[in-house]
Amino acid sequence: MDITEINVNDEETSDELVTAGNGNGAVNRSPDAAESDVLLAVQISGANGEAGPSGNAAESHNNIENNGAPQEMSSVCRIKKELNENVYKGVKLWMIIVIIFLLIPVVIIVSLLVCSAIHEDVDEKFDPSLFKVPQYFKGSFQMPNLVFTEELFTLSSNESQALAAHLQHELSDIYSSSPALGRYFFKAETYAFRNGSVIADFKLTFHLPEEQQDQLRNFTLSKEMVYNVFRQFIYDQQPAESGTKYIDPVSIKFV
Repeated sequence: MDITEINVNDEETSDELVTAGNGNGAVNRSPDAAESDVLLAVQISGANGEAGPSGNAAESHNNIENNGAPQEMSSVCRIKKELNENVYKGVKLWMIIVIIFLLIPVVIIVSLLVCSAIHEDVDEKFDPSLFKVPQYFKGSFQMPNLVFTEELFTLSSNESQALAAHLQHELSDIYSSSPALGRYFFKAETYAFRNGSVIADFKLTFHLPEEQQDQLRNFTLSKEMVYNVFRQFIYDQQPAESGTKYIDPVSIKFV
């Protein structure tokens, strides 16, 4: 080959390389060299911690999932820290809160007990010595389960006295336990028995204060009030409880 031809080819090759370098800034290489460079670039990027699109997406997903956990943990830690703070000489805040919750029911119970002990019902305070004016009521009732005998005609007989004592005790319990009439009640008497099964005649004595006697006679100690207290008590009883001494509520009469 001629030396002149070789020089011409070398100059053309140099011109091509210079032209390529002055153009797009890339040197013409073979396909194998280009592929090797790409693989090397990927490896270098991976070594430097650079991830591709899929890696960035996975990292973003993990960040979203783990974003709430640290905040919750930080809130719990902050609350625990506040509760464990010393308020005064080793006394922690959580101890004070527990003591307050324990004291609330204790204070309520003590308050109720004190109020019940101090409270005084004005209506329960009265002077019996001021009740001097007598008020009498007479009436009768029938005991249908009791058989009348001749001994009941005589109040001095044992049978008559026993029955009279039982009925007087029952009448006294009825009126002395009445919230409205109890303070005014004085005594009850059974003074006669009559035939008709057994009919008992009774007498009730109440004592009234002088200042309010007119008002009491018209309302609290009226005949209707005294009658209704007696009848309601008998209605509340069962016939089996009284046995032969059962009083028929329909037969109760006041005169």
